[in-house]
Parts: sequence; C-alpha cells; structure tokens
Amino acid sequence: MARIREKILSGLSVALISDAGTPGISDPGFLLARTCAEAGIEVETLPGATACIPALVNSGLPCDRFCFEGFLPLKKGRQTRLKELSEERRTMIFYESPLRLARTLSNLAEAFGAERQASVSREISKIHDTTVRGTLGFLCQFFTDHPPKGEIVIVVAGKGGK
Repeated sequence: MARIREKILSGLSVALISDAGTPGISDPGFLLARTCAEAGIEVETLPGATACIPALVNSGLPCDRFCFEGFLPLKKGRQTRLKELSEERRTMIFYESPLRLARTLSNLAEAFGAERQASVSREISKIHDTTVRGTLGFLCQFFTDHPPKGEIVIVVAGKGGK
C-alpha cells in the first residue's frame, strides 16, 4: 500500500477496479482507501444504487464487516439505540439530514467517545461531493462551524476499530 501511495503522491493517477463488485467491500481494497485517506489523498468512489457503500469505502475505515443503521430515531428510543450501538464492533453507517448533522455527531461523540474515528460524506457523485474524516469530536466542531447542505452519510468505526 505504501508503494501505491508514493506513486500517487509523485503525480500518477491510480484506479482500483474489480470485476467482483465494489472494491473495498470484503477485500483488502479498504487498506488502499485508508492509506490514501491518511495521506490526504482524495479517494473517489463511483457510486451504485445507494450512497452508503461509496461513503463506507471513502471513509478509510474497515469495510470487511459493517452494519447499516439508516436514520437514527429522532426522539423516542434514540439514546437507547446509541447505548446499544456503543458496543458494536463493526463499522456503522448512518444517514442524516444536514439540519440535524451537528447534533447527531454530538450525540455519537457522547455515546461512543469523542476520539472515535468517523467520516461524513455528502452529495456523493455530485458536483459538491465531499468527505471529511476525523474523530467524532473534530467532525462535530467542523460541521457546527460549517453547516452542510445535501445528502449526508456518517460512517463510524466500531468499538476497538480504526
């Protein structure tokens, strides 16, 4: 992975292509996405029918086992669900409204710890496609200071995961 990262940093364009589905899902392709993300190299994923899989691959977090949670409950049951998920070891994927993003990131940081690694992807495959990676604490502050627009996918490392 380091050799590929160095080639990219030297100016080469690299593509990971698979004839067996989305690269990075249940294969070592996520290691390349993570290596690039850690080096500040933009990772771009061509989406399929759903935004959660490209967001998962772009996150640089483990893709071998994950759970899709969709939208968290707005009120009743929200804290209970977050408490249950605090012990989840798989990478977790959530959808969220841009209007509720900062509050949800704050809730996640409170339930999972502010140092838990995560990413927020928005507008996947569109002109303003953006992924921001960091700790839940960092992401909460970032999106409080920079309220987003568009479709949002949050990806959070499982307990003990990177």
